[in-house]
Amino acid sequence: MNSPESETNSTGYHSANPLLIVVSGPSGVGKDAILHRLKERGYPFEYVTTATTRSQRKKEKHSVDYHFMPVKEFQELLESGGFLEHANVYGNWYGVPRDPVKQALFKGKDVILKVDVQGAASIKKIVPEALFIFIAPPSLEELADRLRRRYTETASDLELRLKTASDEMQQICKFDYVVTNVSNKIDAAIENILAIVAAEKCRTHPRRVDI
Repeated sequence: MNSPESETNSTGYHSANPLLIVVSGPSGVGKDAILHRLKERGYPFEYVTTATTRSQRKKEKHSVDYHFMPVKEFQELLESGGFLEHANVYGNWYGVPRDPVKQALFKGKDVILKVDVQGAASIKKIVPEALFIFIAPPSLEELADRLRRRYTETASDLELRLKTASDEMQQICKFDYVVTNVSNKIDAAIENILAIVAAEKCRTHPRRVDI
């Protein structure tokens, strides 16, 4: 896939308007794994990392998986209008920094954001022309198995996350596309996402993102 061009040709038509791609879905569905694989394969997307006040988990890397920050620092950035969207999830704050998104789009780069379903709904109110992709599990039973294998949730936390996931699955109709992430077949999910992006680039009336 070629990186998007921001220059205007002689006809005044932008050959490839940059996309704001919002990837969402239930906790444990594999959003992080999908983004990591996209990065490994070298596709020219701009990945804007979400900030959070939650504790860093084992194997997570600061500024790669999340920008981990104290509550005070998060609140100061929030009060200055520094987040495109923010939400409190399971008692922790999450937010998408606004400036990196604006700068990347201005340079003509396609931007990928990973947010929860609540965050995707917030972004849709602000940027309705963004491209919204829901990552779904094959079943809630398989999602439960994935969450158990993470060993990061207590029994009560697991029950809450599965209840939330069930509710979030009811929001699929509010997204543009749904991609099912089957265990051990992540490359199939990647190919579906790339096909969606390719189709969007061929639209006769391209999305025009304004932040």
